[in-house]
Amino acid sequence: MKIFIPLLTNLLVGLTTALDWWEHGNFYQIYPRSFKDSDGDGIGDLDGITEKLQYLKDIGMDGIWLSPIFSSPMVDFGYDISNFRQIQAEYGDLDAFQSLSDKCKELGLHLILDFVPNHTSDQHEYFIRSVEKDETYKDFYVWHPGVDGPNNTKVPPSNWLSLFRGSSWEWNEQRQEFYLHQFLKQQPDLNYRNPAVVEEMKNVLRYWLDRGVSGFRIDAVPYIFESAEYDGRYRDEPQSRASNDPENAAYLTHTQTMDQPETYDMIYQWRAVLDEYTEKDNRTRIMMTEGYTSLPKIIEFFGNATANGAQIPFNFVMMGYIDKTSTGADFAKYVKTWLDAKPANRRSNWVLGNHDNSRIGSRLGESKIDLYNIALQTLPDIAVTYYGEEIGMLDQWIPWNETVDPAACRTDEATFSAYSRDPFRTPMQWDNGKNAGFSNAAKTWLPVAENYKSLNVQAQNRARKTHLKIFKKLTKYRKRQILAEGDLEILVSGENLLVYKRKVEKVGYVVVALNFGTEPVALGLTSLYSGVDKRMQVVVSSNKVATADK
Repeated sequence: MKIFIPLLTNLLVGLTTALDWWEHGNFYQIYPRSFKDSDGDGIGDLDGITEKLQYLKDIGMDGIWLSPIFSSPMVDFGYDISNFRQIQAEYGDLDAFQSLSDKCKELGLHLILDFVPNHTSDQHEYFIRSVEKDETYKDFYVWHPGVDGPNNTKVPPSNWLSLFRGSSWEWNEQRQEFYLHQFLKQQPDLNYRNPAVVEEMKNVLRYWLDRGVSGFRIDAVPYIFESAEYDGRYRDEPQSRASNDPENAAYLTHTQTMDQPETYDMIYQWRAVLDEYTEKDNRTRIMMTEGYTSLPKIIEFFGNATANGAQIPFNFVMMGYIDKTSTGADFAKYVKTWLDAKPANRRSNWVLGNHDNSRIGSRLGESKIDLYNIALQTLPDIAVTYYGEEIGMLDQWIPWNETVDPAACRTDEATFSAYSRDPFRTPMQWDNGKNAGFSNAAKTWLPVAENYKSLNVQAQNRARKTHLKIFKKLTKYRKRQILAEGDLEILVSGENLLVYKRKVEKVGYVVVALNFGTEPVALGLTSLYSGVDKRMQVVVSSNKVATADK
């Protein structure tokens, strides 16, 4: 049986008030389609989110981040935006957004929107007018006439591959040119070498800042710029050893289409826009950046000696390297990897799940759900939780005939499950009623997970000790000064017992002990830390700890 060792303390101290709101923030990602349906159409919406804001406050959140809510043909469920200034009709309208924003402010929650700057929908007015070679918009996207191919044909100007398989160049018959799309062909890439594009996207940020949002999560940052190297055609990218499938983006090493130097300056420019608003009223606006790239490149998102960047460049180290077989020594290694790389004057952040990755219980083990939530809530600085992880939601198998994720739909029945993100986007499990309390519709946009009768918010609120109750204890205790400001001292005993101390001089300390193994471990604190008070008490422990609540 797997045993997880509890969070212990030698002293209860007062709440801290010295930090800015985001510096020790607890953030919760909502996938709007799946959180709460208020109107019975089987799709989550803004009014549904507003209805559940008190729940988010009660579980200790400081900010909520919404995956895209803007007008979209929904080819990629909102990441193909056709109007950056309007709300997708199935989610609501600007009045519904304002109600959500107002309720957030009433409860002291900070609202973060998803900003998708790399591309638009091919239904966006920008693209339609660019196809027409409208003088204002003709260079809003990355166009190329192609190069001569066999039999008087035109072929793409490079071998670049889309993240959704196949060439990232698509021929447009009307304009008689290829356009670049690093994602779906319905998601043409904007051309950030055009100053008009840069200014327009800054104006999009200002539009929502004027409506009261507290910041943005920036999508797919590494892809914003492509190489400027050009001699009539773009340079091919070299083949990698990551895949033998010539249609898979991993077949190439992305020297020309990722992590270009101009990308970082663009992040710094967006931060300057946010700072304009912060300076007006002394309320900090924040930027989160999504970048599945190397750790040194992620660190660059923070900024440099002359410019500030994102306050929260998502730390994907854990999601990239930790799996079901990982030991305590492994986890400690990757905690230290991040801390050693992070600039001393910047805040850490810890991310263990999101809409693009399998859920913690399915990816890392059901018996480790509490373990990873304890780690998330007790490591220094900022925590980000994907909806449903607080109750231990699991991936739900979605068969081929019910699959809707475009990443999977572009494959085939034999291979789709390796690409589908549907299993970890299923509706939030609120209770054991119809559709898990998510919707009263006859059919929901994705099926509700089969385990919802026993695994839901209502059941976990009623039971004596559950993932949710542990999570709420953690978030309540997390607001104390020791966890908000304490330093970090990590030790590993053997391969699997990870222990760390958070300490504030003259205030007290907390010890967190996590057993990543399959066998019980006796915790000998005095042998690990000198001067530990034997009168320490358990504050929070997982379901498996025999000494819980003693």
